[in-house]
Amino acid sequence: MLTNLISNESKRHATIGLLKSHDRERDEALKKYTQMVCQLLKMPMSFVSVLDDEKQYIKSAQNIAVTETGLDEAFCVQPLKYGKTIICPDTHQHPAFRSYRAVKEAPFIRFYAGCPLKSQDGVTIGTLCILDTQPRVISDEQVDIFEKLAGLISEFLASWYAVGYVDIVTMLPNRQRLLKDIAVSAEDAFRLIIIDGIDMPFAYSMERSLGMTAVENLLRDMAAQFSVRLPLSGQLYAVAFGRFAFLAHEKTGPTLDNIAQNLRGTQARITPDVALDLNIHMGDSGLCDKMLTPIEILRRAVSALHEAISQDHRCITYDDVLDTRKKSEFSLLTGLRQALQEDLGLYLVYQPKVSLVTGRVTGAEALLRWQHPEHGEVPPGVFIPLVENTSLMRELTAWVIDHTIAQLTVWRSRGLSLHVSVNLSASDFSRPNFADELEQKMRDARLDPALLGVECLETEKMLESPTALNGLDMLKLRGFKIYLDDFGSGYSNINYLRQIPIDIIKLDRSIVSNIARDKGSRIIVRNIVRLLKQLDYVVLAEGVEDDKTVKILRGLGCDEVQGYIYAKPLLPEALEVWYHDMEPLIKIV
Repeated sequence: MLTNLISNESKRHATIGLLKSHDRERDEALKKYTQMVCQLLKMPMSFVSVLDDEKQYIKSAQNIAVTETGLDEAFCVQPLKYGKTIICPDTHQHPAFRSYRAVKEAPFIRFYAGCPLKSQDGVTIGTLCILDTQPRVISDEQVDIFEKLAGLISEFLASWYAVGYVDIVTMLPNRQRLLKDIAVSAEDAFRLIIIDGIDMPFAYSMERSLGMTAVENLLRDMAAQFSVRLPLSGQLYAVAFGRFAFLAHEKTGPTLDNIAQNLRGTQARITPDVALDLNIHMGDSGLCDKMLTPIEILRRAVSALHEAISQDHRCITYDDVLDTRKKSEFSLLTGLRQALQEDLGLYLVYQPKVSLVTGRVTGAEALLRWQHPEHGEVPPGVFIPLVENTSLMRELTAWVIDHTIAQLTVWRSRGLSLHVSVNLSASDFSRPNFADELEQKMRDARLDPALLGVECLETEKMLESPTALNGLDMLKLRGFKIYLDDFGSGYSNINYLRQIPIDIIKLDRSIVSNIARDKGSRIIVRNIVRLLKQLDYVVLAEGVEDDKTVKILRGLGCDEVQGYIYAKPLLPEALEVWYHDMEPLIKIV
């Protein structure tokens, strides 16, 4: 409620700033109140006002055209000064009012009554006033109605604030209130600090196990701990789930070192007997002024916070160069959607795979490329991570599949029957009926499913998803070849191999590239290949770039290779030329 906002003069000023700002829904409601005041008290004029140190601002009025006045001409100074209802039957007789222009000039204000609008802790935040052009005396009953109406308006303003500007769990001012306070701040320069203190996956797990009450208890205790530990000269805000913020003024605010030191070792309680060590990260907006909008200041602090979380640093200050690069990367999402919609800029290249047994080409891997109209060639390692968790990923997968099938059809018409594999994610395999849809696309193109292979990289996600594993089983049943990509890098546990219906295992370039120079690498690869062959897998080595590596791999029993030793990824026409010119000449070294 308003109680939390105006316990001192600086907070009162912030509250007045909020009340005098424009809010359409609030002001429309106040207009109805002033209409009701005139009807019930049979008065021709009524208004609600707030006053700062310089002016009176009329927020809602009935039959009054003035929107603001100086304090030297403001009737409402008197109710604010004395903190009680002031009734003046005849302004001509009032020592202060009789000199006002509104009293001396037509239309003459001859009657005035003003009642303070107060917060729950009794601090005056505005006034409700009634006026008449004739002197008059009002009854005790009318005074009672007048003051009750003022009470209703006070409660409305408190409720308006509580609903729109208070976090209902911690009862701290919320993000909307923070933005308003930034907008009306009297400080020339300040920083916005955002604190993140809770790991979201853990919070979800806790909610699932203990219920939402436990999570809310934790958030309330976090708010209490931060309020006690932080050297705040202003207000603490709850701006998101588990995230709190405050404004640090340039001259009086604490340093980041101060804040980090004060928050070290902070715990918050889930229950009276169970405390959680908080993993705190902070984002600092950097020094800001009124040239920046509140939304931009908040965005900078959030940007810095997310950088601190991603780098696992305690606190990071906003960096304009880094932020510009991040914004540029995410602007690619818009460009990629347009590229998909217009089918412009995206294209596929194909890297051949060669058998070490026969020396013949066994197929190719389809690789996605993007020629951006402004940025030129955008590497997949830049744009793929941006779309992985968006709806664009499904569209991108469909584009790759459709264009690969179209290319297989073209090659078939030219007498080239070439197996091609595409890279798919665990989410693709998890989609209902994905295998049926893919098989239907191949059948519609009059192609054998055996001509299309699917490569899965996200092994860990695959193992965590029974639906993804089932999707792979369905693909294999329909004749599609299943590749396990990048074996030997990241999460490579031999035990999981039998859980996934794999046909071909691709050895990552990281364990293949050194075998020509390093005995230890050769021993590792030899034993991996031997084990995989005993398990009846086809073994393909990626990133092969020289004849010596080819010879060693052949001696170790590797089945196929893929790499620059034979060809870089090629456009379809270039692959056809390469295939016809080079394929008969490929020899086993």
